[in-house]
Amino acid sequence: MLTKEAGKRLSRLIARYSLFLCSLIIKFLPAALLYGFAEVVGFLGYSIAVRQRKIALESLEVAFGKELEPARRVEIAKECFKNMAKSGLEVFYVLERPEIVEPLVEIQGKQYLDRALSKGNGVIAVSAHFGNFPLELIRLRQDGYKVGVILRRMRDQKVEDFLEQLRKKSGLNSIHSTPRQACVESSIKALRGNGVLFIQLDQNFGTAGVFVNFFGRQAATATGPIVLGLRTQAAIVPIFIVRSSNRRHRIIIEPELTIEKKDTQEETLQYNIQRITSIIETYIRKYPQEWGWIHRRWKSRPSA
Repeated sequence: MLTKEAGKRLSRLIARYSLFLCSLIIKFLPAALLYGFAEVVGFLGYSIAVRQRKIALESLEVAFGKELEPARRVEIAKECFKNMAKSGLEVFYVLERPEIVEPLVEIQGKQYLDRALSKGNGVIAVSAHFGNFPLELIRLRQDGYKVGVILRRMRDQKVEDFLEQLRKKSGLNSIHSTPRQACVESSIKALRGNGVLFIQLDQNFGTAGVFVNFFGRQAATATGPIVLGLRTQAAIVPIFIVRSSNRRHRIIIEPELTIEKKDTQEETLQYNIQRITSIIETYIRKYPQEWGWIHRRWKSRPSA
């Protein structure tokens, strides 16, 4: 019988070669078959990835409770897996055919981003693991914006190397969250170059951040956007991408979110991170199938 650690290694190995295989298939797959193939991959993912399916259903229950019937939560979880498959395959597909990105993705609210950048201090784009996030970055980069993103390293180094090659191919500036000092220095450099720095603020952050209300339950959340905003005077702009149809997407850029200062630094962080988190929750409630429910968002709990 497999030990827990051996089981994780096997899962990562299967995930790695599944990723490599899909990226190879996409190079030769006709456009007409792309989304049918994605539906199959999503169905297999939901069926085979038992642990991730369990986490998704548990997360949906925590978030919505009695607001949604169990059957509806299962439906959303299935749609989530299918959308993740579609998003991944779409990214592989457009990287081979960059000319199709612009007609595939429209931008709504571009004036808010341009207005924020006109101040010359860069933009901290707060977002989430929501919709086809990589496609959002690629589209904005193609539109001439200097796009960077803070991200965690993958546990599988071979997968990390593979994804980093794709990010470089797209012209994206990848800033790894660790080591922390290097992350801070690279982030400040990107903002001082009047770039758009994306920070996804929807994952569990242990006890190093602040606890804010998310779907009626306290969730550990990073404070990076506000800390960086106060330090660099960069504008904070919420940006999301939603799937408007099977083959079309819409980037939604919100007006700049001005940091509201409170009596103490701690209160300032708490208050403004809550504002950002509430915006993220609004989008998830409106488009629940677009969010990555397979993450344990409420894993860390406040101390007594």
